[in-house]
Amino acid sequence: MPAFGANSGAISPRTIALTFILLGGIVASFTATAAPNYSINQIITIAAEQNPLLNIYKAREDAASASVITAKTYANPEIELLGGPTRYRTPGGQGSSGNWVVGISQPLDYPSVRNAKINVAEHNIAVAALSTEVTKRELITRVKSAFYDVLQREAFLSLTEADYKLLKDIRDRVKLRVEVGESPKYELIKANTEALAAERDYQSAKTRVVEGKAYLRGLVSAAIPEDYTLSGELPIASSLPQIDTLREQMSESPQLKQIRAAIKTSEANLRLQDALRNPGLSLKAGVEQDPDLRQFRIGVAIPIPVWDKRSGPIAHAAAELREVQAVLSDRELTIQRDIESAYQRYLIAQQQVSAFEDGLLEQAESVLKVAEAAYRFGERGILDYLDAQRTKRSVRKDYLSARYEYINAMLTIERLLGYELLEVKP
Repeated sequence: MPAFGANSGAISPRTIALTFILLGGIVASFTATAAPNYSINQIITIAAEQNPLLNIYKAREDAASASVITAKTYANPEIELLGGPTRYRTPGGQGSSGNWVVGISQPLDYPSVRNAKINVAEHNIAVAALSTEVTKRELITRVKSAFYDVLQREAFLSLTEADYKLLKDIRDRVKLRVEVGESPKYELIKANTEALAAERDYQSAKTRVVEGKAYLRGLVSAAIPEDYTLSGELPIASSLPQIDTLREQMSESPQLKQIRAAIKTSEANLRLQDALRNPGLSLKAGVEQDPDLRQFRIGVAIPIPVWDKRSGPIAHAAAELREVQAVLSDRELTIQRDIESAYQRYLIAQQQVSAFEDGLLEQAESVLKVAEAAYRFGERGILDYLDAQRTKRSVRKDYLSARYEYINAMLTIERLLGYELLEVKP
């Protein structure tokens, strides 16, 4: 027999090092491929910083700020240079010679016109800023709604997955009892039907989760990878103030502030169009050189509103003002109607959630336990047990739907009022 040394079974340091390198590579590979996880606050932050729609409105704010610079800028002066030959028509002239003219003119707006232009530009800045605020608030609300919708769909998926596994187990047990002759064959048919329906619901729930996550990613930013996970829970503990308080806060809605700012812009534009009937004057100065005569001139040119009294632009600006005022009245009614409608949905969902948590869920669980025990002891058939299982599943699904409707109604009011009502948990 071959002889082995005392250290023949020892592991060499090189082998240990290679083992650690291999394990480190496996861990690094798993970490690199693991789907990133996002909380609601992280999702909102990414959306506020990288959503393309907000970048559009921020660019419009910059454009509005640039319009103020344009309104404050004076018109450029004009220089006129003319020259040509001179021919005398009277006796005694010196033949032909040259002449030239140099002139300069500076257009100037009247102070009322200049101030009106600046006023319109400054009001446009306010409109653009409020438009960005409204868009950001609506985006955040939609992101919240989509985030909680994904959480709800994942809860549905967990529910349908558990039901599918349970019904598969029930089908296998029924199949065994049918094979040994303890149960009629129709029980197996019924169990197969229920299992297939549960599998269909499970696959549908998986698809809905993928769909919801894709929609959320489209709202936030392409910076989020296609494969990601979410962490959080529905903030059911939050509640709304009374409806009278919400009505009082309605006047501070960013949407109404935006329209009021647009009204001020339209009023300023109407004043501008009226002032432009006589916009300003032009200061002129020049030198004219004839062969033996030099003339200096200075003067002013003032347009006279004889033919064009700007009746069309003034009427157009007045019509725009009336339109925006009508939009404000319509939006006030719409917001009030939507707030009251969402508040009623909130109350209904709140009552439903309370009803489920105060007894319906427990009752459905109790009925299922009784039916299961009766089935196990042969007191009832598989149909009663499956009906109890279906009832419990339906109650739990309705409970999840009521929870999401509760949150969604609050988010609708939050979007309309323009400030956070729903507590965001990290």
